[in-house]
Amino acid sequence: MRKQFLRIGASLMALGVILGAFGAHGLKEIVTADRLEIFETGARYQVYHALGILMVGTLLYFRKTSLMPWAGWLFTAGIICFSGSLYLLSFADVLDLPTSLIGPITPIGGLLFVAGWVVLAISTFQENEKRYRKAHSE
Repeated sequence: MRKQFLRIGASLMALGVILGAFGAHGLKEIVTADRLEIFETGARYQVYHALGILMVGTLLYFRKTSLMPWAGWLFTAGIICFSGSLYLLSFADVLDLPTSLIGPITPIGGLLFVAGWVVLAISTFQENEKRYRKAHSE
C-alpha cells in the first residue's frame, strides 16, 4: 500500500507540475484570465495534495493504522474531483461544456480534501496494526 501511494503521489505531482507549466505558458492565448486563474488553482491544489499522498506513503513505512490509507484515497479522490473539475471549468467555453454539471463537483472535491486531512489526524490516535514477521515469532 505504501508504495502504491508513493507512486500515485509522485505521478500526480509530476502531472501537477506539467499542468502548472502549461497553465503559465500555454493557456494565455486559449482561455480568459479568469479561466486561467481557475486552472492555476486546480494545479496548485493538485500539487498540495499530491504532497499529502506522498506523506501518507512515507508515514506508512513507519506506522500502519486502518485509517491512514483512507487519507491517501480521500486526497486522490479530492484531486480528481476538485482539480479535475477546475481543469474542465477552465476549458468550458472552448469545449462548450455545461458548467452547471461541472461546477458542483468542485466543492465535493474540497470536502474530500478536508476529510483526508481529518482522517489523517485521527489516524495518529490509532495504535499501529500488528505486523507478524517470522523473525519475531521465533
